[in-house]
Amino acid sequence: MTQPMTTLNDALDAWIPQAVRRLADAVPKPRFDSVGRIESVGDGIARVSGLPETRVDELLLFPDGVSGLTVDLDAEIGCVLLGDGPGLASGALVHGTGSVLRVPVGDALMGRVLDPLGKPLDGGPPVAAERWEPVERVAPSIAERAAVSEPLLTGTIAIDAMFPIGRGQRELLIGDRATGKTAIAVDAILNQRGGDVWCVYAAIGQKSSTVRAVIEAVRRGGAAERTLVVMAGADTPPGLQWLAPYAAVTMAEYFRDRGQHALVVIDDLTKHAAVHRQLSLLLRRPPGREAYPGDVFHLHARLLERAAKLAPAKGGGSLTALPIAETQAGNLSAYIPTNLISITDGQIVLDTKLFQEGQKPAVDVGRSVSRVGGRAQPAPLRGLAEPLRLDYAQFLELEVFTRFGGMVDEKTRKAVAHGQRVRALLAQRHLAPQPLAVQVAQLLALTDRTLDRVPVEMVPRFRAALATLLEGRGAALATRLAAGAELDGTARADLGLLAAEAARIACLSDEPRQA
Repeated sequence: MTQPMTTLNDALDAWIPQAVRRLADAVPKPRFDSVGRIESVGDGIARVSGLPETRVDELLLFPDGVSGLTVDLDAEIGCVLLGDGPGLASGALVHGTGSVLRVPVGDALMGRVLDPLGKPLDGGPPVAAERWEPVERVAPSIAERAAVSEPLLTGTIAIDAMFPIGRGQRELLIGDRATGKTAIAVDAILNQRGGDVWCVYAAIGQKSSTVRAVIEAVRRGGAAERTLVVMAGADTPPGLQWLAPYAAVTMAEYFRDRGQHALVVIDDLTKHAAVHRQLSLLLRRPPGREAYPGDVFHLHARLLERAAKLAPAKGGGSLTALPIAETQAGNLSAYIPTNLISITDGQIVLDTKLFQEGQKPAVDVGRSVSRVGGRAQPAPLRGLAEPLRLDYAQFLELEVFTRFGGMVDEKTRKAVAHGQRVRALLAQRHLAPQPLAVQVAQLLALTDRTLDRVPVEMVPRFRAALATLLEGRGAALATRLAAGAELDGTARADLGLLAAEAARIACLSDEPRQA
């Protein structure tokens, strides 16, 4: 017992002179600390008093490491909580920070699953952020933007051919529940593997099983290294769900501002609007029509306006947005759908009836539109796809007419048969995005009527055979087309030969022959 006491005394004797010197050298300075108290808390919001200097969107620190954002500056401050904990109760201390909420950005985020605050949800280590950026950022001005001129291929031929999307565009995916909206977005992410587009997927209010399925599909598809998942599931506090799309866009803007290209998928803004409505009504904000807050348009407009193609003076980067929205019974004239349609540069409408009939993706040709991407469509695809939408619409009308029976002339019969092959060609399996060369070859076979020789039920086999041939004998041609080469006479002839061979294989064998 004597030796430890001697050691302790020695340590104190050595420490006391040092402490005295430090105290003598220290210059006392006043420190301002902003402290308030919780007046009430519950349902994801808190009312705070005693912070007169607090500003809108200021970050507040609550007990148990919970943070919050100030939203209302009334007699009591209305605050949206970004978490929950046992220490959140009336009378607890709240500290003001004087700063806005920031999230991590950088290359190290790719391949991770994070919450909207940047905390890992995948069991990995904390992210090594290059820097921290505010979640609310001003959208680029008109002078800082450039025209959309580069394609962003989704790998879905029905979209890339008829409703193309350009880098920097905002294209809405909209339809009833369970019509394949997320499937199209995931295919678009998978189609960027090996390319120069970085992807961010924001899940808002989704079931954990749904998000896990998306993560697994991205990993199996080989796109995980270029994809970040920002997850705010249905069981997370409403404040995190409300914050998720803004955090995801901030993380994606890092690549845009470096002159690179990014794609952000927001799944979905209907749930985001519902969370916003919930929080706003709890904060006793005045509601707008249909019981939604009057500022819900500004909520989504200031978010989606951040997607843009930057001018060369700003680095030439781009941020493309694919927001998802859900309709009820196909009603596009409801409040949230009309808001989002007016904000975005076009919409891909998915039809429940087509989905139930087995036409997947269930793209409604009549109500879908892309207002920008046609200018950025690859030249080979643009030349072959120009008549596709009109021909398909005419076929749908003729098909309805022929169902009534009666005499049908030969010209009408051929037009209907051709249209059936168009429909079969536009059908596509989920998680199987098609490269540009395969899409071009298929449309060329359609234009040259090579596909008319293939029975409708054999069109999937024709597509598989054509893809196999392009990977083999047509690999060099496929590489040139992917690089943006024109579809000249030689390339057209070579693709025509491959399409004819694929048609022969589809009609003669049960499996596509290897090249």
